[in-house]
Amino acid sequence: MELELLGKISLYAMGIVLTASLIEAIVLHFKHKGTDRAFDWHETWISLADLIGRKLLTFVPISLATPVFSFAWEHRIHTVTTNTALTLFLLFIGQEFCYYWYHRASHTIRFFWANHAVHHSPNQLTLSSAYRLGWLTKIAGSAIFFTPLVWFGVKPDVVLAVVSINLLYQFWLHATWIPKLGWLEYVFNTPSAHRVHHASNEIYLDANFGGVLVIFDRLFGTYVEERADEPCRYGLTTPVTSHNPIVVEMEHWVSLVKDMFNAKSVSDAVGFLLRPPGWLPNGEGQTTEELQKRAKAIEQQPAHIGH
Repeated sequence: MELELLGKISLYAMGIVLTASLIEAIVLHFKHKGTDRAFDWHETWISLADLIGRKLLTFVPISLATPVFSFAWEHRIHTVTTNTALTLFLLFIGQEFCYYWYHRASHTIRFFWANHAVHHSPNQLTLSSAYRLGWLTKIAGSAIFFTPLVWFGVKPDVVLAVVSINLLYQFWLHATWIPKLGWLEYVFNTPSAHRVHHASNEIYLDANFGGVLVIFDRLFGTYVEERADEPCRYGLTTPVTSHNPIVVEMEHWVSLVKDMFNAKSVSDAVGFLLRPPGWLPNGEGQTTEELQKRAKAIEQQPAHIGH
């Protein structure tokens, strides 16, 4: 009965999300028509294609997380009943902690990035970007990061339901027209904080990984504030130029397989799989650390004085 109710809520929520994103698209289309900020409808269509593809792939019974969850549940150390406010609060914090590390790993481990890059591929950040999550999300098994909650005794379907609520909260964070929200910026993930997360400017890369909160970003040193003097530039560091949903969805998986296949050693192949995106064996890659180091070196160069 609970799952049936959650299913209905999810259906209604999806209707609201789609309606709101299309209304925003229409408003932005007319607001920026004929300017250098003209709305790109291709971004919306690709996001819709992503959503449809993921819904169809839910019928494919393949997931790396499913057997891991099953093992954790069979060997759980307790059985949690979510019938008190304290239990729900602790579950929320635990889920937020796991989400932070899932999200951080999705940016620092290329295997997970191959799917997560799809979410960062829009060159314009809009509400429709929120539901561009990658066709292979389920198959890639990113849910394994929430295994500790199952091992502690939270039912797998409850864990996944809480994660879904987390993702639903993040829908409104993909708006570029909502300003900073004062003191809320210190605790909650806001549109301003999430704009930084989606930006490809070197100073903004790999920041603000929280779902509902930013407390773990502040705790672990990954929080970066949006700056008025540094407008966010959205998309990947190498912008996506294709309007083909298949290319957008699969290009990072294809490049990963190619790099591993062409690797000169097993250790290099493993490096391509598990090291950060942009890593190269010779140390001259395009990882976030390397990009930021180069940008900082350029910034510190003495200005040329003309005569």
